Amino acid sequence: MLKRRLSVVALLAAIALVVAACGDDTTESTAATTTTQAATTTAAATTTTAGETTTTEAMGPAALVCQVSDTGGIDDKSFNETAWNGMLQAQEQFGVEPQFLESTDATDYRPNIDSFIAQGCDVIITVGFLLADDTAAAAADNPEQLFAIIDYPVIIPGVGPIAPFTETSTNARGLNFNTNEAAFLAGYLAAGMTATGVIGTFGGINIPPVTTFMDGFARGAAYYDSVKGTTTTVLGWDVEAQDGLFTGNFDSLDDGRAFAQNLMDEGADIILPVAGPVGLGSGAAIQDANAGGASVMMIGVDADMFFSAPDLQDVLLTSIQKKIDAAVLNTISNVLVLGALGNEYFGTLANGGVDLAPFHNFESAVPAELAAELVQLKADIIAGNVSVSG
Repeated sequence: MLKRRLSVVALLAAIALVVAACGDDTTESTAATTTTQAATTTAAATTTTAGETTTTEAMGPAALVCQVSDTGGIDDKSFNETAWNGMLQAQEQFGVEPQFLESTDATDYRPNIDSFIAQGCDVIITVGFLLADDTAAAAADNPEQLFAIIDYPVIIPGVGPIAPFTETSTNARGLNFNTNEAAFLAGYLAAGMTATGVIGTFGGINIPPVTTFMDGFARGAAYYDSVKGTTTTVLGWDVEAQDGLFTGNFDSLDDGRAFAQNLMDEGADIILPVAGPVGLGSGAAIQDANAGGASVMMIGVDADMFFSAPDLQDVLLTSIQKKIDAAVLNTISNVLVLGALGNEYFGTLANGGVDLAPFHNFESAVPAELAAELVQLKADIIAGNVSVSG
């Protein structure tokens, strides 16, 4: 399907991409709501820091790149929207034709995927852990169709396929993120910033892409306490039990308000909602509390919410960034330029796939010593000197 679109120019671009990947250059890809550092995978079984992405021309008819969203909507100011930003970046850089179908319920997943298969999409990107079963089934039923799925591993080198994917799922690529690394930094920051000694978190659904934020956050706070000899109470997540507070959805702003209010009632003055747009309700509740004399901060997730949710800038201490747009752009680039999906993708602190956003309005509130400790802690995590998983 895609082969008919490749030209001599594209082949030359492929050579340029491989050469660039061998250097140390980085490419910043700017979306409407976030600025990210793209990560490019080479032909080897590793994921590397980005090389410069080459824009190609004269590739024939525009490639059709398609996204199936999870519930929450394409404008959720979180993972669906960040993935869509990657599609828009690909449109700008490569001239592709991006399309999306929104899923309002789990029963929409497979019909939406099948609709895009019928349209002849060059690659279909499904957004979220909950789409794994339908993505794997569609990939098995349509071995010539290329897929990528966000937040679910497909075939891990040295490990093998992760169910429901199988050894034959070579037409699918997992786009994964070691979010616990950046969340560890956020937990350390929160423990260093809390005035009450109580911080809190809650998730949407108890699934790995959600709990990895919560676990990293709690472990980061515990690490701060071990270094400083302090005691920070983390509400909403039990590291040992691997369980905590969950709204059971990713779309109810009312739940976001209620869960944040409950945490504030228990003394939390820094709150990490890991529930997509549900967190917008939490931010509004925090603003209301602060208007009444409280002093509570929020930590965003997925995108830098200072830009994606500007109405909450006055309460956002930072955000735990999962640079989905860079992974989406990289996948589309691979398909267009290299004619393949690329290796399994893992975004890390080391390759810029995850990170802690700037403090923005709270820059002056974060002590210089604490900010410097975060820089060193990030370096120690990358070097393997500090474990984020206990």
